[in-house]
Amino acid sequence: MTQALVCMSHSPLLEHINPPAEVKAAVESAFDQVRAFVQDFDPDLVVNFGPDHYNGFFYDLMPPFCIGYKAHGTGDYDSFAGKLDVPTAIAEDLAQYVIDQDIDTAISRRMEVDHGAVQPMEILYHGNAAAKPVIPVFINSVAPPFSKVRRVRQFGTAIGEYFRNTDKKVLFIGSGGLSHDPPVPQIATATEEQRQFLTDGRRPTPEARAARQARTIATAEAFARGEADIMELNPEWDQAFLDVCRSGDVTGFDAYDPEAMTRVAGHSSHEVRTWVAAYSALRACGEYKVTYEFYKPIKEYIAGFGVTTAVLK
Repeated sequence: MTQALVCMSHSPLLEHINPPAEVKAAVESAFDQVRAFVQDFDPDLVVNFGPDHYNGFFYDLMPPFCIGYKAHGTGDYDSFAGKLDVPTAIAEDLAQYVIDQDIDTAISRRMEVDHGAVQPMEILYHGNAAAKPVIPVFINSVAPPFSKVRRVRQFGTAIGEYFRNTDKKVLFIGSGGLSHDPPVPQIATATEEQRQFLTDGRRPTPEARAARQARTIATAEAFARGEADIMELNPEWDQAFLDVCRSGDVTGFDAYDPEAMTRVAGHSSHEVRTWVAAYSALRACGEYKVTYEFYKPIKEYIAGFGVTTAVLK
């Protein structure tokens, strides 16, 4: 077993709000499952497909894809704020390979990754996102305009092809989704102050960061009470997406239309692009089977919350 996969929803609210005890216990049980899976697989290298929530990437320059040669955590929502262990030479070679496959990607020698990218590593490795060598791969999942999902599949496929014949054990991680519509400003309707933040809001003051986090927490609490003015979760859409993941036919992702995704599953449903890339990377290494699946719509986390693992057949 040379390649394996973990895809999981993330939420900055995991440590900041409490759903009913049985829901929290179910999520923790799912996390225990993936920790055991990853401990057993014991990867030499992690390829971490993650989004960003206007903490590291902004509209002053918003690429559809970016491969990090070096990276550190932004520390938002008390997430990992240290330096990631990025094998720069491998990341450089990977980026060149992807570009040689006619898939244009940006690169960063100083990537900033937020909770969306590091939370799976924190969960899997008990808070230490730098526990394993990791190549962070940013996929724009929040800031329109969005590339076609087919293009995300092709990007993930190219990355999988690069690692197909490696002698290293490689774990592909996809972080995000599923249906959700958190209170992130949209450039089309943003105020001038919000537009400034969306364009260049790097390194906010502690007060500004705390205020932003407090707004999200308050929205989650209101959403759980049925009082928030955000889109409802869509379990039917989530289950249909999980069906495609489980099918093993990653070309099924091509049918997803960005505009429809926003309309039906919420502005941040585009985070499933990280799953598309991860599953496509694994499929490029061979036929796979999903070995574990958890799903629950959790309003307190403002997410259709999914966790899956997969291995090559």
